[in-house]
Amino acid sequence: MTTHAAEQQQVLLDVQGHLGRITLNRPKALNSLTMEMVTAVLRALEEWRSDDRVRTVLVEGAGERGLCAGGDIRAMYDAVKAGEPELTERFWAAEYRMNAALAHYPKPVVGIMDGICMGGGVGISAHGSHRVVTERSKVGMPEVGIGFAPDVGGTYLLSRAPGRLGTHMALTGAPVSGADAIHCGLADHYVDSSELDGLVNALTEGEASAVLDKYGTSAPESGLAAARPWIDEVYAADSVERILTELRSRNEPEAGEAAETIATKSPTSLKVTLRALRSAAELGSLEEVLDQEYRVSLACVHRGDFLEGVRATLVDKDRSPAWSPGQLEDVGEEHVAAFFRRPTNGDLGLSG
Repeated sequence: MTTHAAEQQQVLLDVQGHLGRITLNRPKALNSLTMEMVTAVLRALEEWRSDDRVRTVLVEGAGERGLCAGGDIRAMYDAVKAGEPELTERFWAAEYRMNAALAHYPKPVVGIMDGICMGGGVGISAHGSHRVVTERSKVGMPEVGIGFAPDVGGTYLLSRAPGRLGTHMALTGAPVSGADAIHCGLADHYVDSSELDGLVNALTEGEASAVLDKYGTSAPESGLAAARPWIDEVYAADSVERILTELRSRNEPEAGEAAETIATKSPTSLKVTLRALRSAAELGSLEEVLDQEYRVSLACVHRGDFLEGVRATLVDKDRSPAWSPGQLEDVGEEHVAAFFRRPTNGDLGLSG
């Protein structure tokens, strides 16, 4: 089988009427992204850019479980273990270029964030112009649980969520509902999942905004919006240790649950993530943030807990990672700063 044929299997590409349709097609792996998939998406975006037939691009996932669970981190783990860490560099470089291409695409890009939409799934949908969630959506950036940090422009998006809601999402790694995703600025339109087939069919002829106005409905109330007063107060603290102290001092049950959740995550990843979010808020463009995330992602492999987190979650599946360092107080500022330094093989360079 040729490489191009393999790409076609993992990503289905079709032009239906005026709709360029990208379907992530690894349903048994929850459509987790491979290098072949990213390459195929980039190729389609480039071809359709000047194709007058295509007025709108659709990004969706095959199967009933969701759009995409993220990047194929097991493949990255195996590559590093096999002595080929450069494969992770190439994958993240291509993926982040895809994220930037989606954000600046000259035609409407409709992302169907139905079901599970995590990590790389957010990256391939939430940078588009028209982002659709449903009553089944579970949207999140769970990276701190595998010794990684939010990437694919996730720190750009989360740092721009209302108040400190993005910090809460990043440090807990917990998924949120479609209504919460809209409130946090990760999505735009709420559509009942039973209407998705009709919506996609309408997009083959209709203009994206008009179609979504027709099929969209009012989202339920956001639970995160209601929790924002205590979230804003707690996550304004200047360190992860202080955030945990503040969470544990609150009367809200959700605050205590958040503290318990955060305490299970990689201490290094938590501190790196908080710094990355605060830095991303000050950077002016998505490309600058993606460049920063590229540095952090590579450092998570070489300096951080990525390998141990993936081992515990996907390889041995013992759910008992041995984080190193194991305590927040043992993660020093110099260790965190090293994650933001220029990689040995050079920067991604999206921002010039």
